[in-house]
Amino acid sequence: MDDQPTVRVHGVMINTTDASKLAKFWSQVLGVEIRNEYPGFIFLHPQRKGGVAINFQQVSNPTEGRRRLHLDTSVSDLEKATKQIIDLGGSHLDDQEIPGFAWRVMADPDGNEFCIAKHE
Repeated sequence: MDDQPTVRVHGVMINTTDASKLAKFWSQVLGVEIRNEYPGFIFLHPQRKGGVAINFQQVSNPTEGRRRLHLDTSVSDLEKATKQIIDLGGSHLDDQEIPGFAWRVMADPDGNEFCIAKHE
């Protein structure tokens, strides 16, 4: 399995109708600064090096039910990771890109969505 890409959880994405307000709240609660801002997205620094960060995605309407949160993961090779996930029973739902950042939306065998992106 040495040639398999390693998928690392680096963030939990929270859907919100007010990303700025929620990012400010959580940055103060967690004692961390904002790491990056893109149109519709705000990423906080993790509390410690290598830790998991909390991130925010601006949405038009409140997300109902269980899809309010999803895992953000990072991989060294996007294509190999995509193939591995599909081979394991997952699925590739969509490719997304905003200025300066691209990612792939995937789902596990139960349909739970998560995102993969190349290591920063």
